[in-house]
Amino acid sequence: MEQDWESRVKGLLKAELKRREVTYQDLTDKLAEIGIAETPENIANKISRGKFSAVFLIQCLDVLGCNTIHLND
Repeated sequence: MEQDWESRVKGLLKAELKRREVTYQDLTDKLAEIGIAETPENIANKISRGKFSAVFLIQCLDVLGCNTIHLND
């Protein structure tokens, strides 16, 4: 059951990156602008595992300019 939640949150963030054509390097740069130090590799690992904090998710969505998320299709 936990796996489903991890897949869901991973898919949500990956979809927003793809929708905006943002690479992990781009995301790293955008996070750096708000004082969050990450590497593209670290971001790739976090997203791949689907295990990251809600704070990280909100930080990413904020720098991507995502103001609304849809949890269901």
